[in-house]
Amino acid sequence: MVRATPWRRVTHPNSKDGVREEFLSEAQDLIENLSRDLLMLDHAQKEGSPDPDLLNDLFRGVHTVKGLAGMFGYAPIAKLAHHLEDLLDNLRLGRISLSQETLDLLFEGVDAFQRLLAEAKDPKTTAEVDLDRFTRSVSLVTASPPAPANILSDYDLDPNLLAVLTEYEEHRLRATLQQGMTLFRLRVCLLLDEIDSALDGIKTRAKGVAEIITYMPSMGGSDGDQLDIEILLASRLDDVDLREVLELKDAVLQIVDRRRTPSSRSPAATVPATTPPAATTDSGRPAAAASPDEFRSSGSARRDGGELASLRSVTNSVRVDIRKLDHLMNVVGELGIVRGTVVSLTERCRAAPELRSLAGELQRVQRSFERHLNEAQEGILAIRMVPLGHIFDKLARIVRQVARERGKDVRLVVKGSETEVDKLIAEELADPLMHIVRNAVDHGAEPPAIREAAQKTGTATLSIDAFQKGNHVVIEIKDDGAGIDPGVLLQTAVRKGLLNQGAVGELSREELLGVIFMPGFSTAEQVTDISGRGMGMDVVKTNISRLGGVIDVQSELGVGTTFVITLPITLAIISALVVRVAGRAFAVPLSTVQEALRLEAARLRTVERREVYGLRGETLPLCRLAQFFGFAERPAPPKQYVVVVTLAQRRLGFVVDELYGQRDIVIKPLGRSLQNVRGIAGATDLGEQRLALVLDAPALLEELLLGAETGTKRERQSV
Repeated sequence: MVRATPWRRVTHPNSKDGVREEFLSEAQDLIENLSRDLLMLDHAQKEGSPDPDLLNDLFRGVHTVKGLAGMFGYAPIAKLAHHLEDLLDNLRLGRISLSQETLDLLFEGVDAFQRLLAEAKDPKTTAEVDLDRFTRSVSLVTASPPAPANILSDYDLDPNLLAVLTEYEEHRLRATLQQGMTLFRLRVCLLLDEIDSALDGIKTRAKGVAEIITYMPSMGGSDGDQLDIEILLASRLDDVDLREVLELKDAVLQIVDRRRTPSSRSPAATVPATTPPAATTDSGRPAAAASPDEFRSSGSARRDGGELASLRSVTNSVRVDIRKLDHLMNVVGELGIVRGTVVSLTERCRAAPELRSLAGELQRVQRSFERHLNEAQEGILAIRMVPLGHIFDKLARIVRQVARERGKDVRLVVKGSETEVDKLIAEELADPLMHIVRNAVDHGAEPPAIREAAQKTGTATLSIDAFQKGNHVVIEIKDDGAGIDPGVLLQTAVRKGLLNQGAVGELSREELLGVIFMPGFSTAEQVTDISGRGMGMDVVKTNISRLGGVIDVQSELGVGTTFVITLPITLAIISALVVRVAGRAFAVPLSTVQEALRLEAARLRTVERREVYGLRGETLPLCRLAQFFGFAERPAPPKQYVVVVTLAQRRLGFVVDELYGQRDIVIKPLGRSLQNVRGIAGATDLGEQRLALVLDAPALLEELLLGAETGTKRERQSV
């Protein structure tokens, strides 16, 4: 939770940029958690067993958003949160049922949160949220809730116990009894300094087999360092099985019976006389017994806004602006250049006999410097890494929304949510993944009736799998839908002038499927808010290429389509192989380099007007970088080398003149005029006033292997 600085009053959300950024960051985290919990609730509702804990988590999350927005003066967000809070309160108290209409309204509310938050971050953005219409929708859903049945009167429950139940606890008690569950009273004696951990253990073991309604401390049988705790819980298990599952030894477990007659009471249901009178709050209202999520020992801080026992933070995490990490990474990169200079000076001293003792000292300093520099680099990289699960949670909402709009039933299966990438890559990856997922649901997944006619299940499956492969992260998006029809691709591409009819027969299947990435290509006959504008998959490919990645597509008609995205883990500091071509230095990202070997003229051949190289029984396409970049003709050196680069399933050999070894580099942009030149990712400083251009290996692989337009080549060659 955001904590305001003591003795400083925030009068306006923009009065301090730091405070505003803290609110926006905290609110974003809360809304992402709301989205994830709502997806889990949607899944639980489909399974027929909505989890009351999820409703509680949602209610608390919305309540926190409302408090923060009100504190920092964001009235629209606070107003929206207020109405969502009312809706969730009615849900968790059983006043309304969890229908599909209600779920849609909750999803709409979370989406409105995102829009309003985007507007708060950038005043130029218009949220386009109709709060009045949303308020009316909530009012219609929550109007005239039915009165709950008074089933509690059928059970032998002590009035003192009922008096201290909160409204929510009373609702959960009533709901469990209406479901036919057995009511139990459990008494456990716990050490004072172990109460929290012991109760957490009971709650964990009870998960899935019993619902804990409330806790109630009791002084009966207690001594100086122990306390009796009364626990009211419900379960479908009998007392023997429940005792075994909860691992109860000395505890007393009793069944709370139904009343036999209006005047008789079961001894087992009587709360012991040793139970103290119910405590009261400052307002005189009976204090509610702590629910499982609210119970704390007497030494912990209160959560109701009262006096705190301690002002210490309960978290060990700190939010850091990514721009600060970028600056630190640049500093570490510059230190890497210094390291290279120290290595060079050490070699020069070693070559001079009179400086050999100095060379030894320099080498020791260099090793220590290099060790600490590597630790700093690895530490900063670790801080920048974020799990892909944050993006996948957002994609789940997109899948649900588009499927409902199109009348389809789509099940999303996600693996590898814990896979990590650089924060900046994750941010730039969100939109391309969204395009792919929306197209998969809109174009790939068939309606249930069509799937059943094709001997498929009515529910389509969309799977997302992420995993690390060497220095890269691979993301596979696969659907079991209709697949891509090559005939339709050809007709569309020729009709729109993207392909020449005469060249169609020369295309391989891979090249044919790659047509979907051409600018302006779309097979949709009608323009919708989802697809058909001809500006989707080409943008996806462009954005992924800017991240140093590639995207491949595989499809089989009637079976489904798979998109495979291969990305570097980070773009901050990379290891590179420094080479020289026609007297110029180039850096090739080491993550793409498979091997480097001496060029042997006897292995050179020409296949279909393309120079290739025989390598261990396979044919490797070659690219002579000197010719490719249009350098002035000069005699080839006696020794040349082939640097084999690979990405996904593609391989290409760069012919270079010299190999200078490995360096850790920081890529510097070339400026606005040259930032879109394909084949060059930027430049780097090698130290000692030497610069090297960094090759964009993924872009070169795409262009040289899949036949990019010659106009693009001429543009780069003239630079």
